Amino acid sequence: MTEFRERYGPIALITGASSGIGLAFAEELATRGFDLVLVARRVDRLQELTEKLERQHGTKVSICDADLSQPTAPGELHRLVAGRDIGLVISNAGFSVRGLHESVDPGELTEMLTVNCHAPLHLARLFLPALKARGADGRGGAFVMVSSIEALMGCPMSAAYSAMKALVLHLGEGLYAEAAGSGVDILTCCPGATNTEAGQRAGVDMSQLANVQQPRDLAVLTLDNLANGPTYFPNAAYKAQFDQLLAMPKRDALMAMAQAMKGV
Repeated sequence: MTEFRERYGPIALITGASSGIGLAFAEELATRGFDLVLVARRVDRLQELTEKLERQHGTKVSICDADLSQPTAPGELHRLVAGRDIGLVISNAGFSVRGLHESVDPGELTEMLTVNCHAPLHLARLFLPALKARGADGRGGAFVMVSSIEALMGCPMSAAYSAMKALVLHLGEGLYAEAAGSGVDILTCCPGATNTEAGQRAGVDMSQLANVQQPRDLAVLTLDNLANGPTYFPNAAYKAQFDQLLAMPKRDALMAMAQAMKGV
């Protein structure tokens, strides 16, 4: 744990930290001795989490009330934390809307695009220079992008989300190669079904899914594999399922997935 903190610490910044995967990353990093910058819209939840982490681990936590559905938010966030020695950035904020594409509210679709795509694009652009500067002086750093297993193919009833997460996946892969030799580890995490509020918000009945992963397990596995980029699939069962789909003719794979989605 000490070696991990020396390489990627002392401070980690996490977007979407008020629940689910982001909250799990915060809890796990606190146990590893990190101080934290927690970013989300729901400040009341961040305050509760801050009190818990400070009480249990002595973690120093800064809260940033940032609405990443606003195009200016990444820049404002970067200015707020200027001068802090952030060695690990986790771009986790995101959400999905399920259903027929033409049924999605246009405002919600735009918000999803801004949070899921615009934010990670600009967070990477803004934070990578400082991370690479750390790498140049021998300390190192890391940038984690949370994508999805659905990024591997266009998913019926989730067409926009899978397309957006494909952008995140390809962005992370490209940045991994750009950062080679810089001392900065770039990792794109592609979760399968995870027991979070985000799934419930999207209307997914988790009880109908097998091999649902707990967020803390996902966080531990991802952090333990920071140096094993460019991509990481924390849910082996879902990776195997998608490997089977991708081995099929695309038409057959899409129809099989459409049929399966009717059950959830």
